[in-house]
This record gives sequence, structure tokens and C-alpha cells, in this order.
Amino acid sequence: MEKQKHMDIDARSTIQSELDKGSSFKRIADILGKDPTTISKEVKKRRVFEQTGAFGKSFNNCIHNFSHSCVERMVCGTCTNRRRLCWSCGKCIDHCSRYEPFACRKLSKAPFVCNACSNKNKCALEKAFYRAGAAQRSYSMLRSEARSGFAVSEEELKRLNAIVSPLLKKGQSLHHICISHADELMFSERTLYTYVNNGLLDAINLDMPRTVRMRPRKKKSTALKVDRKCRIGRTYSDFKAFMENNRDTPFRECDSVEGVKGGKVLLTIHFVQQGLQLAFLRDANDSQSVIDVFAKMYDVLTPETFINIFPVLLCDNGSEFSNPSAIEFDMAGKQRTRIFYCNPNAPYEKGSCENNHELIRRIIPKGTDFALYSQEQICLMMSHINSYARKNLGNKSPYDVFAFQYGEDVLKKLGLRKIPPDEIILSPSLLK
Repeated sequence: MEKQKHMDIDARSTIQSELDKGSSFKRIADILGKDPTTISKEVKKRRVFEQTGAFGKSFNNCIHNFSHSCVERMVCGTCTNRRRLCWSCGKCIDHCSRYEPFACRKLSKAPFVCNACSNKNKCALEKAFYRAGAAQRSYSMLRSEARSGFAVSEEELKRLNAIVSPLLKKGQSLHHICISHADELMFSERTLYTYVNNGLLDAINLDMPRTVRMRPRKKKSTALKVDRKCRIGRTYSDFKAFMENNRDTPFRECDSVEGVKGGKVLLTIHFVQQGLQLAFLRDANDSQSVIDVFAKMYDVLTPETFINIFPVLLCDNGSEFSNPSAIEFDMAGKQRTRIFYCNPNAPYEKGSCENNHELIRRIIPKGTDFALYSQEQICLMMSHINSYARKNLGNKSPYDVFAFQYGEDVLKKLGLRKIPPDEIILSPSLLK
């Protein structure tokens, strides 16, 4: 096999079978005609972590369980078997004050996986495996993401916008701007035309009279992707697998609602079990505005409350959600939530959120510019919507159900208040 050739499913199947036998990276490299470091990087990068537990034991990565020194019982307060030790069911890790996470030290050195480990069927720690099929899918997705979207960060885009847009609005051509500011721009003229045509800069086609006269190409615009690898490990299949292993963990659905093209937009967050929906006004439909919304809520609610309320987020494939790490982790690097994505063109996978948008459209009809409203007015609208009783909630309102579970103080911090039943307005007259 050529050393510079990309690995395919056959090569990855060979890696898996050899790892199952306990072969070294050098032996696998000799079989495939690759460098041992290539095999090492492939295994470490494409390995899959599993929290499957062991025979008769649930997943439990507490160091006291690993060292067989735990004798705790009834820590969670829900177990009906008083004689059962907590480590056997694994629920204690969310409740026990003595819980200390522990990772197998073997995973930090070659071969980095548990494929050939003789103790894998008895170990309750998190395990790592190299699976040829999963590795190939991960590679294919990475290659697809790397070939889609624009290879530019938001910071770089703001820098370009500050230089190009004011000059375009003065009537200068992109060709003239590129010649005059070649050392500052460091982008080709063709690339800048692409950014303007796709609405990434403040300047638009109307600011380039000659371009407006030209017949537009039929190529579909491509959205800006801040992190083009953002969906790896966060697909809808990954979401279903995570929820299957964490059935008691609630998830929230996120989406955007547009007013007019290029204008202000709403970020909506729907609490599926409670039927409650939040809406936040944003100046533009970019990822930074979404990051800012979650950062503000993180500060207002306090970290503990935020983590409790937003454990999992299910988003669509919009570019505004393409910087997941900035939402998942706070400034100190602490994880505060998990993000997953629906499949492309599959809005039904977060149908509850989509259906609840109909109530927003009753008050703000489609095509209305959101710039006409303030965040206070949006909060008033959502207060009326969330105070509206639902049959599927036992004739209770989402506000009441959420307040019962998380407390009314949380709702007040989010800008919501209870509207008496007879005062609820679900028509445009509410905001007039």
C-alpha cells in the first residue's frame, strides 16, 4: 500500500482485526505499508468511547468502585433494595459526595484501546474501542465537512468587513480595494466577491452596480461554518445513542426564527417535557450571537442551575450553531452542556420546537421585521405563550409545569412572568 494514500474501509478493518489480536502498531504498519505513527494517530483519533459497564454491573467510573473500597448503600434515595451496594447500579455517581472520577491508565498509552484487553468484560470503567465502520464514517464526515462552508473565522470576517464594506459603499470596486489593500486583506478578489454575494459582509450586491447588472449564477449559496468539523461525534445518531445511555437526562431543542432576510432573528429554546419555550432577539444570525445568549444565561442563572436546566441541546444544521465548543464549555474550560445536531433537512426530528413557532407567528406574522421589537417585548410575548394551557400537559400551562420542577425564580431570571388566563393575548395586538 502506498504510504501517502488515504486509508479506506479495508485498511481500517485490518487495523481492527490486528488490534483484536493484540498486535503492535509496528506490525500493523508493516502489513499496511504505513508508518507506525500513522497507525497510532488513526487509532487515537478514531477510537470510540463506550460507557457500557460490565456483566452484572452498570457503568461506574468512581475510583472507590475501581479499588473495591466502596460500601455505600441507598445514596440516591430511590433504590428499593436496601442490601444492594450502590456501585452495582451506577446511579450513585450523580448523588454521592465521595464520587471521584477515574480513567483507566492503559488508555493513555499504546494501543489506546480496549480491543484486546482481557479484563474488558469485567471492567465497569469507560472503555475505548477501535471500530472500522465507525472510523470510516468519522473519516467520511470529516472529509465532507472539510469541503463545505467557507474557511474563515468570525474574527477574520469582521476584520475583512471593516476594510471592505465602507469602501464598497463609497462606490469603489473590489478590484480597486484589493489592489489598494493587498497587504491588509490577504484574500483574493474572487474570494471577496463570494463573501459579498453570500451576504457575509455588510456591503451587498447593490453596493456594486456592475455586479447587479450581471446575470447571477445558479449555484446555491453556502452558509458560513465556523467549525467545519462541528458535527463529528454530534450527529443525530450520536444523540440517540447518548439518550439511550442517559434516559433520565432531559434535552432542549434550539432553532432560529427569521423575520426578514438579513434582519434580526430569534433564537428559540424549547423545553420538550415542559412545553416551555424561550426566545432571544439577536442582531444577526451568526454563531457569536448564539454564544452570547448562552453565556449571558450562564451568568444570570449561575453555573449549577444552568447545567441542571440545559444538560443536552439538540440543534439544526444552521451556521449559527456551528461553533459548539464555545457553547459547551465556559471560559474556564468546564463543560456546561452537550450539543447534538439533527440530520440535514429533517425538521421533524425536533418537531416540538417547530410546532411551538406557530404560536409566535400568531403574534408576529411571517415576514415581519424583528427590528420593530425589543427583547422586553419578546419576553412579554413568550410570557403570554407559556401561560397558555395545553391539553397534553393535563390542562396546565408550560409556565406552571416548569415552575413546579425548577422554581419560579428561574423563570423570572429568564424574563418570564405568569399571565392570568383571561388576559392572555395570542394576536398581533399584543405588541401594538
